[in-house]
Amino acid sequence: MLPFAPIHNIVRIVVVGISLTGACFAAEPKPDFAIKTDAVDIGIILDATIKANPALAADCLAEGKRYASTQRKEATDAKRSDPKYFPKDGYTFERRYLTTSVVAGRYISILREDYANTHGAHPNTYVNTILWDDVAKKRISIRPFFKETADDGPTLKAMKKAVIVALKAEKKRRGIMDTESPLDWYENIGASLLKIGPVTLAPSTESGKSSGLMFHYEPYAVGPYAEGRFDVVVPWQELKPYLSAEGTAIFGGTSPKRDDNDQR
Repeated sequence: MLPFAPIHNIVRIVVVGISLTGACFAAEPKPDFAIKTDAVDIGIILDATIKANPALAADCLAEGKRYASTQRKEATDAKRSDPKYFPKDGYTFERRYLTTSVVAGRYISILREDYANTHGAHPNTYVNTILWDDVAKKRISIRPFFKETADDGPTLKAMKKAVIVALKAEKKRRGIMDTESPLDWYENIGASLLKIGPVTLAPSTESGKSSGLMFHYEPYAVGPYAEGRFDVVVPWQELKPYLSAEGTAIFGGTSPKRDDNDQR
């Protein structure tokens, strides 16, 4: 199994005070599920918080196994159809499930990171998120935290605007010139829950609360590959007029202070 580390050497990932690189990847953990053949090497890894929660662990591992099965079939088919040009070492895939916050003792935010090396120009990383309701024992969306979440409705329009402002501010912080060009990197961010981007509940300085919504964008999503990954927070105060009673109850505090040298 090739380690996940090479991509993280290109793009250091930090989620508002919760480092997802460095120490936690210093010693490569043993996969919780793995497939290794002459065509593919696949590993599925759950973090300690997830493994301590049987229902959540079972849910993530079942999804991970389905992902591994799909990648194995595609790699096997690729090798069989074109063995001359198929890479000698085969394809490598790794999926990690990482807890980013636990809010109100109930809502667990998980970052799902995929690493794929099919020996193209460079390996790729992909990111998605899971919000787990530990009372209902199921995945949910952020919908219950808002009064309405209609596509192109007031909540999502305000959220989209705040996300783009946050992305532009993060690019400026990194020293990236975000000038106008023929390619609009923000056009794919839509005012709908399905198009605005993967989201988690951001950690907070106030225990048991969330400081807002954190949006996660993989390389290429909102900028050239060289710009890397972006994780930006929309503070809950900016969305306060749209919060439901449940949302009002879980949000509070501010994002933990971050080292200005951190490159997300």
